[in-house]
This record gives sequence, structure tokens and C-alpha cells, in this order.
Amino acid sequence: MTKRILIVDDEDDIRDIVQAALEDLGGWQTLGAASGVEALRLAKQGAIDAILLDISMPDMDGFELFEQLQAIPTSQSIPVIVLTSKVLARDRTRFATLNLAGLITKPFNPLTLAQQIATLLHWAL
Repeated sequence: MTKRILIVDDEDDIRDIVQAALEDLGGWQTLGAASGVEALRLAKQGAIDAILLDISMPDMDGFELFEQLQAIPTSQSIPVIVLTSKVLARDRTRFATLNLAGLITKPFNPLTLAQQIATLLHWAL
């Protein structure tokens, strides 16, 4: 069965690049969300195998979205990988307190992104 990944990032270009990389190189289906509200709606619909989550977003940042996802029974078991440029020491400390599947920093290499995700989630490519 093909994996489905929700990509949450307010930057259209980043979402487009990630979607192309994961669909073309990973063979996975992707859904895109430009906001936390949109991501919550999609996550509640189910059938998502993983979430790639940006931290710096307007309205609802990635930390708040993660907390809300954890409060919903249907989405709390979905593995979340943070895809962010926020790599300050205080952010890394906060990431360590969350039950994340992994962290990938921007800028990332689109050619190796699917492999990085597969490794973090113990998926075969």
C-alpha cells in the first residue's frame, strides 16, 4: 500500500519541491497544507501515514499544531517529522521534549529527502 504524507508548510515553493521529491523519488502520495488549520482538517480525515511539519508559520506555528494533533485520538499516532530552518539551541531543546519521529533541517537536498524520511520512519523505499 502506498504511503500518504501530509506536508505542512506555508511556503508554496517548499511544499511543491517536497511533494515532487516524495512522489517522484519515494513513490508516495502527498497532501499539502499551507496552514495549521488546513493541516488539522486533513489529519482528522485520516489515512495519513506521516506528517512533515514546518515550525515557522503564521497564525499557528508548528509547535502549536503538533500539540493539537496530539490531542486528537485519530492523529496522535501519526509520526511527525519536523522540516525546519529553526535550529537554535532553545528550539532543539524544545524538539527533544516532543515525541517526534525526526528532524530534517532546511535547506535540504530534494534528491535525498525521501531516503531521509524512509530511514527515520523505518520504511522501505
